[in-house]
Amino acid sequence: MREIDFSKFSSIKIGPKVEVREIDEIGEIPNDLFLIGGSNNLLISPNPPPLAILSKKFDYIVEDEDSVRVGAATSSGKVLSYAKKYNLRGFELLQKLPGTIGGIVKMNAGLKEFCISDNLMNVLVNNTRIAKKDINFCYRKSSIEGAIFEAVFAKKEGFDYALLEIFKNMRNNQPKLPSAGSCFKNPLNDFAGRLLEVTGFKGKRIGNMAFSDVHANFLINLGGGIYKEAVTLIDEAKRAVFERFGIKLELEIEIV
Repeated sequence: MREIDFSKFSSIKIGPKVEVREIDEIGEIPNDLFLIGGSNNLLISPNPPPLAILSKKFDYIVEDEDSVRVGAATSSGKVLSYAKKYNLRGFELLQKLPGTIGGIVKMNAGLKEFCISDNLMNVLVNNTRIAKKDINFCYRKSSIEGAIFEAVFAKKEGFDYALLEIFKNMRNNQPKLPSAGSCFKNPLNDFAGRLLEVTGFKGKRIGNMAFSDVHANFLINLGGGIYKEAVTLIDEAKRAVFERFGIKLELEIEIV
């Protein structure tokens, strides 16, 4: 077991201090355990279900002849640094995209038309190796069920610094204060940030939580923000957007 204080560990800096089970063997994880990664898109409640986290055993990068195997507990920053050092293409979108590879693959994270699944070959889920063609990847989600232990990517030479700069510039409008990333998924043919701004939620604050005045779709912790303040803002925003536009905003962050 490992004690984690989510008010320090999670990217949004909210949550209790709880005992989390460390997983160091490949296999099925009990259904009553919720697997966390780097807690970069999670909002942890005061009374979460039993939690689990992969151990450092799954923090690795291994090059094979035509592929790159990455442990699911490996941070995006580590993978990006490795790709730069060894001139590997396809990992540029990890620039300023926090998280661990397992969570990033499971939610098919990315930016605009680029997704982490673009360069993916297969994943090790529980005890089963699943090819990309057998997984349904779509906007900010996948059909993967179970725990990801490893992701395998196609090995391509030629790290693209121009593309890296594009991603860096695109993410420069993101707020610097603690958040869980984009709060809502973009609805079809529209942007969650625009809908929130039009309905008056850009900069809207409850207690020490607010929708950023830099980018309306980022729920930020101004310092000492709590779970109740966060979910109240989320619920009010969803209700306001639905009443005005008839659009049901879908969460991109995960509430646990």
